[in-house]
Amino acid sequence: MLKGASAIVQGFGNVGYHAAKFLSEEDSARVIAVAERDGYVANHDGLAIEALKQHQLRTGSILGFEGAISFADDMSGIEQPCDVLIPAAMENAIHAENAERIKAHLIVEAANGPVTFESDKILRARGITLLPDLYVNAGGVVVSYFEWVKNLTHIPFGLMERRRRERRNQTIAAALERMTGKQFPADMRDEFLEGGAEIDLVCSGLEDVMRSAWTNIADLLEVQPELGDYRTAAYVTAIRRVAAAYEAIGI
Repeated sequence: MLKGASAIVQGFGNVGYHAAKFLSEEDSARVIAVAERDGYVANHDGLAIEALKQHQLRTGSILGFEGAISFADDMSGIEQPCDVLIPAAMENAIHAENAERIKAHLIVEAANGPVTFESDKILRARGITLLPDLYVNAGGVVVSYFEWVKNLTHIPFGLMERRRRERRNQTIAAALERMTGKQFPADMRDEFLEGGAEIDLVCSGLEDVMRSAWTNIADLLEVQPELGDYRTAAYVTAIRRVAAAYEAIGI
């Protein structure tokens, strides 16, 4: 779905870097610009994200990266045309003064409060879709909850079924080899037989939670279009869940 789509990321810290990395490596999107406090770098064909990160770690800045054109002291990086804009740096990055110059089709709020109240109205009036911060950057809280659960049990995720899963996958691999008369590809065999490390289980759980949350938000907006936008739908969904939790314990 995102293959070939153009994306711009503001902020190249932990959140921005990983967003850019996953977009380019897993979704085959083109991250055409990365913006920071001292300017931005751009490459219409797509930036080499890992190389850019190593350059930043080595020099302290994204500017001067050989694989891109650098725009020093230029804060207009987020105003360049793109399919997806990901403000992942600071609050109020998009405000009433620059909202009219934003040319993205979709804004994904990876930072906390990157879009002001006034600019939100301007952007929506222009037909730009916004995915709200309270949903988008909830992943960190979700994984922190997983960590809390793990610490309570003192049992790593997957411990109780890892060996059973390996034996099951060995049986499947052997059956496939017997039916086809061919050897299981060597470059895939070890990963398949292992059946996933703890990080794979955590990522799977995170994806499931985020998918479920998004389904709830999107379905609510479809049923109640008068809510107007995904941000309002997300707040209503959250409030209803809190209310249901209180009702469940008799409050």
